[in-house]
Amino acid sequence: MAEKQQSAYAGNGYIRSGDTEAAAAHNMREQRKKKRNKCILYILLFVVFQTAIITVFALTIMKVRTPRFRIRSAAITDFNAGTPASPSLRATVTPEFTVKNANFGRYKYRNTTVEFFYRGTRVGQVTVPNSKAGWRSTKKFSHSAVELSLSGSPELAADLTAGVVPITSTARMGGKVELIFIMKKNKATNMNCTMEIVTATPQTFRNISCK
Repeated sequence: MAEKQQSAYAGNGYIRSGDTEAAAAHNMREQRKKKRNKCILYILLFVVFQTAIITVFALTIMKVRTPRFRIRSAAITDFNAGTPASPSLRATVTPEFTVKNANFGRYKYRNTTVEFFYRGTRVGQVTVPNSKAGWRSTKKFSHSAVELSLSGSPELAADLTAGVVPITSTARMGGKVELIFIMKKNKATNMNCTMEIVTATPQTFRNISCK
């Protein structure tokens, strides 16, 4: 009689207790699976985010760029030029230099010798003392005067006649870049500048171009 009654309940749409427990267990497994998938997704997103941050950090902040050392301008005093028949050149030059540092850390540079040439012949030199350029900045500074002197050059006679005397300057500056006070890396920069002295108005260098 009891078995018939239980079968009747089942036939009338009632759920057996065993089926209820199985359904509850299935739902619990599904919920755990969803939580596990969410956790894995969050971990993957975090890894991708961290990788992107590290990549940007390495390509921007931690990238060491070569500083730039240049002659910005130069005032000329005590200028004396000879004649085409007796060519000579004497001038006192006070150059202004710049050190451009694009790194996220200061650039400490060593003593640097700057040489001045007239068509391959050295006519003067000056030593820039060691110092430092702040991070992401351009350091501008003037130096003591340097004497330029030349005589007896056959090419100088033609340049004095034309009224324009070409001058070049070269230097190699060595130093260290200190990235956010963590990493230090040696970095050297070359300077190669061309300029002109116009004998009619010899107050400054004209047409300064550096690379």
